[in-house]
Amino acid sequence: MQILPSALERIAASAQHAGLATPSPSMTVDPDAVTPGFVGFVAIALVAVVVVFLIIDMLRRIRRAGYRADVNEQLDAEAQAAQQAEAAERASDIDDQDIDPEQDGTGR
Repeated sequence: MQILPSALERIAASAQHAGLATPSPSMTVDPDAVTPGFVGFVAIALVAVVVVFLIIDMLRRIRRAGYRADVNEQLDAEAQAAQQAEAAERASDIDDQDIDPEQDGTGR
C-alpha cells in the first residue's frame, strides 16, 4: 500500500520539475443556463403534491383494510360462539324418553 503514495509523490515532483502547472477547475458554462428555473420548480412541486395525495390515499386504504379485518374477526368469533352454543344446546337436549332407567343408575 505504500507504493501508491510514493508513486504519486514522484509524479507530482516530476510535474513540478517539468514546469507543468496543476490544472484548476474553471467555470465554462453559464450557471443560469443550467438551472431548472421556474418550469423545473413547478414540475417538482407537482410531483410533491401528487406524492402527498398518494400517501394520504394509501393510509386510508390501509386503515380500511384494518377495520375490515377487525370486523371479519369479530363476525367469525360471533359465528363460532353461536355454533358452540348450538352444539351445547343439542348436547343438553335429552328427553326423558331417551334416558334408559336401567342405565341411568337410579334404577327407577
